[in-house]
Amino acid sequence: MFDFPALPAQPTIAQAAHHLNCSSTHIRRLIASGQLKARRIGVRAIRIDRESLLKLGQPVGGAR
Repeated sequence: MFDFPALPAQPTIAQAAHHLNCSSTHIRRLIASGQLKARRIGVRAIRIDRESLLKLGQPVGGAR
């Protein structure tokens, strides 16, 4: 598994989007579909599970 020390333990939606190089809307869709684990903190704040994010961002297969 790749290690990204700059990624916080509980990244925000914006940080997760930056890490995966996608939009925050796409991150919200991944959360809604259950592909990405997240938890709400308080009324507005949402934090992403770091391990779930790293697993989602792993490369697939191997090009030769």
